[in-house]
Amino acid sequence: MMELPPYGMRAYALFYSRHGSTGKFRQGELDWLVSEPMKKKIFALLLRAGWLEKAARSEYRCVSPEKAVKSLLALGRVPEVLMRSSLPYALCGLSAIEIWSDYSYVQRSFGRSPYFVRVLKKDLRKWNVYLNEESVPHYVGKGSTIGEFVILLPVKSLEFVEKDNLKVIPLKEAILEAEGNYLHSYALKFIKRKYGA
Repeated sequence: MMELPPYGMRAYALFYSRHGSTGKFRQGELDWLVSEPMKKKIFALLLRAGWLEKAARSEYRCVSPEKAVKSLLALGRVPEVLMRSSLPYALCGLSAIEIWSDYSYVQRSFGRSPYFVRVLKKDLRKWNVYLNEESVPHYVGKGSTIGEFVILLPVKSLEFVEKDNLKVIPLKEAILEAEGNYLHSYALKFIKRKYGA
Protein backbone atom coordinates (compact mmCIF):
# COMPACT_ATOMS: atom_id res chain seq x y z
CA MET A 1 0.00 0.00 0.00
CA MET A 2 1.19 3.47 -0.79
CA GLU A 3 -0.78 6.47 0.36
CA LEU A 4 -1.24 9.18 -2.24
CA PRO A 5 -1.16 12.85 -1.29
CA PRO A 6 -4.12 14.90 -2.56
CA TYR A 7 -2.17 16.31 -5.53
CA GLY A 8 -1.48 12.75 -6.72
CA MET A 9 -5.12 11.74 -6.45
CA ARG A 10 -6.20 14.90 -8.31
CA ALA A 11 -3.70 14.19 -11.10
CA TYR A 12 -4.94 10.61 -11.41
CA ALA A 13 -8.56 11.88 -11.48
CA LEU A 14 -7.63 14.31 -14.28
CA PHE A 15 -5.91 11.62 -16.36
CA TYR A 16 -8.68 9.08 -15.80
CA SER A 17 -11.47 11.54 -16.63
CA ARG A 18 -9.72 12.43 -19.89
CA HIS A 19 -8.47 8.98 -20.97
CA GLY A 20 -10.15 6.25 -18.92
CA SER A 21 -8.03 3.16 -18.38
CA THR A 22 -7.38 2.45 -22.08
CA GLY A 23 -6.30 5.82 -23.47
CA LYS A 24 -2.61 6.76 -23.61
CA PHE A 25 -1.10 10.11 -22.68
CA ARG A 26 2.27 11.80 -22.15
CA GLN A 27 3.75 13.85 -19.34
CA GLY A 28 3.18 16.96 -21.45
CA GLU A 29 -0.45 16.71 -20.43
CA LEU A 30 0.52 18.67 -17.31
CA ASP A 31 2.71 21.30 -19.04
CA TRP A 32 0.35 24.22 -18.49
CA LEU A 33 -0.85 23.08 -15.09
CA VAL A 34 2.24 22.52 -12.91
CA SER A 35 5.98 23.20 -12.93
CA GLU A 36 8.41 20.78 -14.58
CA PRO A 37 9.73 19.41 -11.24
CA MET A 38 6.18 18.94 -9.94
CA LYS A 39 5.17 17.17 -13.16
CA LYS A 40 8.05 14.71 -12.75
CA LYS A 41 7.16 14.24 -9.08
CA ILE A 42 3.52 13.47 -9.94
CA PHE A 43 4.40 10.89 -12.58
CA ALA A 44 7.04 9.24 -10.38
CA LEU A 45 4.54 9.06 -7.50
CA LEU A 46 1.70 7.60 -9.60
CA LEU A 47 4.00 5.05 -11.26
CA ARG A 48 5.51 3.99 -7.93
CA ALA A 49 2.05 3.70 -6.36
CA GLY A 50 0.85 1.58 -9.28
CA TRP A 51 -1.92 4.00 -10.29
CA LEU A 52 -0.29 4.63 -13.70
CA GLU A 53 1.57 2.18 -15.91
CA LYS A 54 3.87 2.70 -18.86
CA ALA A 55 2.08 2.02 -22.14
CA ALA A 56 5.11 2.75 -24.32
CA ARG A 57 8.47 4.50 -23.99
CA SER A 58 7.03 7.93 -23.12
CA GLU A 59 3.33 7.11 -22.89
CA TYR A 60 1.28 6.22 -19.86
CA ARG A 61 -2.07 4.68 -19.05
CA CYS A 62 -4.25 4.81 -15.92
CA VAL A 63 -4.92 1.54 -14.17
CA SER A 64 -8.62 1.03 -13.46
CA PRO A 65 -9.92 2.91 -10.40
CA GLU A 66 -10.93 -0.45 -8.91
CA LYS A 67 -7.36 -1.74 -9.15
CA ALA A 68 -5.89 1.56 -7.93
CA VAL A 69 -8.15 1.72 -4.88
CA LYS A 70 -7.61 -1.95 -4.01
CA SER A 71 -3.85 -1.34 -4.09
CA LEU A 72 -4.29 0.87 -1.02
CA LEU A 73 -5.04 -2.30 0.97
CA ALA A 74 -2.49 -4.61 -0.66
CA LEU A 75 -0.67 -6.82 1.82
CA GLY A 76 3.02 -7.67 1.83
CA ARG A 77 4.63 -4.31 1.17
CA VAL A 78 5.91 -3.76 4.74
CA PRO A 79 8.18 -6.85 4.78
CA GLU A 80 9.76 -5.65 1.50
CA VAL A 81 10.35 -2.21 3.02
CA LEU A 82 11.93 -3.79 6.13
CA MET A 83 14.19 -6.02 4.03
CA ARG A 84 15.51 -3.00 2.09
CA SER A 85 16.38 -1.06 5.24
CA SER A 86 19.99 -0.87 6.33
CA LEU A 87 18.86 -0.14 9.91
CA PRO A 88 18.75 -2.98 12.46
CA TYR A 89 15.34 -4.20 13.60
CA ALA A 90 13.62 -7.28 15.01
CA LEU A 91 10.04 -8.30 14.32
CA CYS A 92 8.45 -9.21 17.64
CA GLY A 93 5.11 -9.98 19.26
CA LEU A 94 2.44 -11.32 16.90
CA SER A 95 4.72 -10.66 13.93
CA ALA A 96 7.43 -12.93 15.32
CA ILE A 97 4.93 -15.67 16.19
CA GLU A 98 3.60 -15.47 12.65
CA ILE A 99 7.09 -15.93 11.17
CA TRP A 100 8.26 -18.67 13.55
CA SER A 101 5.04 -20.62 12.92
CA ASP A 102 5.75 -20.53 9.17
CA TYR A 103 2.65 -18.36 8.81
CA SER A 104 0.34 -21.04 10.20
CA TYR A 105 -0.82 -18.26 12.49
CA VAL A 106 -1.58 -15.21 10.38
CA GLN A 107 -2.80 -11.98 11.90
CA ARG A 108 -3.25 -10.21 8.57
CA SER A 109 -6.39 -8.88 6.94
CA PHE A 110 -7.06 -6.15 4.40
CA GLY A 111 -8.67 -4.13 7.16
CA ARG A 112 -5.91 -4.42 9.77
CA SER A 113 -2.37 -5.62 9.29
CA PRO A 114 0.07 -4.48 12.00
CA TYR A 115 3.79 -5.29 12.11
CA PHE A 116 5.45 -5.07 15.52
CA VAL A 117 9.08 -4.00 15.11
CA ARG A 118 11.74 -3.43 17.73
CA VAL A 119 14.23 -0.77 16.75
CA LEU A 120 17.15 0.82 18.53
CA LYS A 121 16.07 3.90 20.42
CA LYS A 122 18.96 5.85 18.89
CA ASP A 123 17.65 5.00 15.40
CA LEU A 124 14.03 6.03 15.99
CA ARG A 125 14.36 9.29 14.06
CA LYS A 126 15.97 7.47 11.12
CA TRP A 127 13.14 4.92 11.11
CA ASN A 128 10.55 7.70 11.06
CA VAL A 129 12.27 9.33 8.08
CA TYR A 130 12.69 6.02 6.24
CA LEU A 131 9.09 4.87 6.75
CA ASN A 132 7.80 8.31 5.75
CA GLU A 133 9.86 8.15 2.55
CA GLU A 134 8.37 4.71 1.85
CA SER A 135 4.83 5.95 2.65
CA VAL A 136 4.37 3.32 5.36
CA PRO A 137 1.99 4.35 8.15
CA HIS A 138 3.74 3.90 11.48
CA TYR A 139 3.42 4.67 15.17
CA VAL A 140 5.70 4.57 18.18
CA GLY A 141 4.52 2.28 20.97
CA LYS A 142 0.90 1.94 19.90
CA GLY A 143 -1.48 3.05 17.21
CA SER A 144 -3.72 1.73 14.50
CA THR A 145 -4.97 2.47 11.02
CA ILE A 146 -6.70 0.69 8.17
CA GLY A 147 -4.47 -1.66 6.17
CA GLU A 148 -0.77 -2.34 6.76
CA PHE A 149 1.12 -0.34 9.36
CA VAL A 150 4.16 -0.58 11.63
CA ILE A 151 4.35 -0.23 15.41
CA LEU A 152 7.90 0.81 16.30
CA LEU A 153 9.02 -0.38 19.72
CA PRO A 154 12.24 1.45 20.76
CA VAL A 155 14.76 -0.56 22.80
CA LYS A 156 18.28 0.09 24.06
CA SER A 157 19.74 -3.13 22.60
CA LEU A 158 18.54 -5.50 19.95
CA GLU A 159 18.86 -9.23 19.44
CA PHE A 160 17.60 -10.90 16.29
CA VAL A 161 18.08 -13.81 13.91
CA GLU A 162 17.28 -13.97 10.21
CA LYS A 163 14.34 -16.07 9.05
CA ASP A 164 12.70 -15.82 5.64
CA ASN A 165 14.98 -12.84 4.84
CA LEU A 166 13.54 -10.91 7.78
CA LYS A 167 15.09 -10.06 11.14
CA VAL A 168 13.05 -11.53 13.97
CA ILE A 169 13.46 -12.05 17.71
CA PRO A 170 15.03 -15.40 18.62
CA LEU A 171 12.80 -18.50 18.76
CA LYS A 172 12.94 -18.85 22.58
CA GLU A 173 11.67 -15.31 23.04
CA ALA A 174 8.87 -15.83 20.52
CA ILE A 175 7.82 -18.99 22.39
CA LEU A 176 7.67 -17.04 25.67
CA GLU A 177 5.46 -14.42 24.01
CA ALA A 178 3.20 -17.11 22.54
CA GLU A 179 2.89 -18.90 25.90
CA GLY A 180 1.64 -15.69 27.43
CA ASN A 181 -1.48 -15.54 25.24
CA TYR A 182 -4.03 -18.33 24.76
CA LEU A 183 -4.92 -16.94 21.30
CA HIS A 184 -1.53 -18.19 20.11
CA SER A 185 -2.02 -21.78 21.26
CA TYR A 186 -2.31 -23.17 17.71
CA ALA A 187 0.84 -21.37 16.60
CA LEU A 188 2.64 -22.42 19.78
CA LYS A 189 1.81 -26.10 19.17
CA PHE A 190 3.08 -25.79 15.61
CA ILE A 191 6.32 -24.10 16.75
CA LYS A 192 6.98 -26.67 19.48
CA ARG A 193 6.27 -29.56 17.10
CA LYS A 194 8.53 -28.14 14.38
CA TYR A 195 11.44 -27.06 16.56
CA GLY A 196 11.08 -29.56 19.38
CA ALA A 197 10.97 -26.70 21.85
